[in-house]
Amino acid sequence: MTFSVIARDPGTGDLGIAVSSCILAVGRAVPTVRPGVGVVAVQARSRRGLGTALLAGLAQGTSPADLVRHASHAAEDVDRQIAVLDTAGQVAADTGRGSLPASGHLVGDGFSVQGNMLTSPEVLPAMSQAFTATGGGLADRLLAALTAGQDAGGDLRGRQSAALQVVSGTAATDDDDGVRLDLRVDDSGDPVAQLRMLRNLQRAYDERDYETLAVFAPEGARDLYAALAASRRGDRAAARTALEAVRTRPGWSTWLASMAGDARLAAVSRLLD
Repeated sequence: MTFSVIARDPGTGDLGIAVSSCILAVGRAVPTVRPGVGVVAVQARSRRGLGTALLAGLAQGTSPADLVRHASHAAEDVDRQIAVLDTAGQVAADTGRGSLPASGHLVGDGFSVQGNMLTSPEVLPAMSQAFTATGGGLADRLLAALTAGQDAGGDLRGRQSAALQVVSGTAATDDDDGVRLDLRVDDSGDPVAQLRMLRNLQRAYDERDYETLAVFAPEGARDLYAALAASRRGDRAAARTALEAVRTRPGWSTWLASMAGDARLAAVSRLLD
């Protein structure tokens, strides 16, 4: 009772999945990902350990097609819906006979969309077309596909949760865990829209978009981002006002003093000298 998309970015080698469903915390149930290994979507009536087993097969060098073929003949997995993607962009999917209609999957070049208990057969083609037609980074293309699926009707039962994960196509190291994005909406009346908002907020943090963070960051931190935004655009008066507001919050004055070595904060703090 879920719809999802898995894909590889041919430019960066990153791998990702976006999923939504009318169940609580779908990000806990459907995606299984590992940097440098692959991405698996396990849906419908699948047993919870299947995703881990499929990733282990990928790690051992088994192709997605062989893994899916084996699972389709396993008695304990006949009701499941799965999709498997490796670091080379090879992808395979299967919809077991126990998946509730409308259900199915569509495999494209380096991606797959799949779903079951959908409002109509139009959901998956809409997702496939949106993913193919959308430019930009992998996360944005995955979200475009998920949004198209929701707009086409999505889960027959309604909306509750969504998740977006992107990992590196190379193995994790001590310096880089390989996780590029890991966002989840566990319970919402419009989880896909909420997931898009979280993606935009994550982008603002990554790109140090202080203007956006001054509006959408947690309330206790907005004055700090407002000061940084004003400093960047050269508005000394606004930066001074925002930083004074920061310093009035309990504990923040001590924190600012401890961050004196931070070049961004030092530039703003000098406005109060």
